[in-house]
Amino acid sequence: MESIANGHHSQLSGEAVAEWKPSELYGKHTWKIQKFSQLNKRQLRSNAFEVGGYKWYVVLYPQGCDVSNHLSLFLCVENHDKLLPGWSHFAQFTISVVNKDPKKSKYSDTLHRFWEKENDWGWKKFMELSKVSDGFIDDDTLTIKAQIQVLRERADRPFRGLDSQYRRELVRVYLTNIEQISKRFVEERKSKLRKLIEDRARWSSFRDFWLGIGQSARRHMSREKTDAILGVVVKHFFIEKEVTSTLMMDSLYSGLKALEGHTHTKCKKGKAKLLDAEEMPAPIVHIENDTFVLVDDVLLLLERAAMEPIPPKEEKGPQNCTTDGSFGEDYSKDSIEHDERRLTELGHRTLEMFVLDHLFSKVELAFQEAVALKRQEEPIREEEAA
Repeated sequence: MESIANGHHSQLSGEAVAEWKPSELYGKHTWKIQKFSQLNKRQLRSNAFEVGGYKWYVVLYPQGCDVSNHLSLFLCVENHDKLLPGWSHFAQFTISVVNKDPKKSKYSDTLHRFWEKENDWGWKKFMELSKVSDGFIDDDTLTIKAQIQVLRERADRPFRGLDSQYRRELVRVYLTNIEQISKRFVEERKSKLRKLIEDRARWSSFRDFWLGIGQSARRHMSREKTDAILGVVVKHFFIEKEVTSTLMMDSLYSGLKALEGHTHTKCKKGKAKLLDAEEMPAPIVHIENDTFVLVDDVLLLLERAAMEPIPPKEEKGPQNCTTDGSFGEDYSKDSIEHDERRLTELGHRTLEMFVLDHLFSKVELAFQEAVALKRQEEPIREEEAA
């Protein structure tokens, strides 16, 4: 998308911005588009607004950008063509279209590095046009809200440098979505394993293959470097499945920290908290020397993973909304800690199942190769016997 930028840009150096607190790098903007039913423009843009020392604006395509039957929405850098060479803004942002019922408001969030060649970012298919009339138009006015957090880049705290209220809203809005993504992934993998185990002939053959190979080969196929698997995780969720929410990233990151045995959740005052032992399921993998390692024999773990029931989804979702779609003060410290723990549990379960499935795929490939080789050798043996 090509964006048109006008107006003055108030530029601060990256070093200066990096010294600010998260709350000083966070801001909101509300854009009310009146007489929405009478719009005949292909593209509209909001007034420019400043967040974190940078100027931004929102662009709306009422009939879609390169797509049909959708609203397209993008966040853009103001006056990007006049910035100093090498400029970049690393930002987490949320764009929402407000519904009369705040719980039905449409949200999308993502993390992006804005720079010369990617000076705008957003969603071509933000929302189907057919749904706009379902409570999103109030007195022929469409209300769009943007929340932006310019992020300081700290390797030891990825996705944690958010204004506390903004993070709470993200967790409250998206926790149900993260639960659905996690449950869907885990259930698909469990179903795959159950089909293998219920096929008695194939499972028996698979067991014989595994028990017949050497201890060194079994050990090799029961471990994988963390970087290699995390690369596949990123590809699966954020490229193939097109998950854009940074909360999914944060859930997986928290789950990784749980696997490593590090602190991974923080309460409002920033005190580190560990999940209680009874909250953690029996482990499938652990990490040693930057390597994921299965904690037991692969056959036992596959059977356990296939048969263990998935904990029921917590029916929570966005609650305690105020009229503007944000969350009130009654979103208590206990609720915050509960949701952060839940986020970690989901990431932990998803990551463990991903590692098990990845390692099982290695074993399955070796098994298939062994079966194919055996079939090739059978005619030869039959000819020799004849």
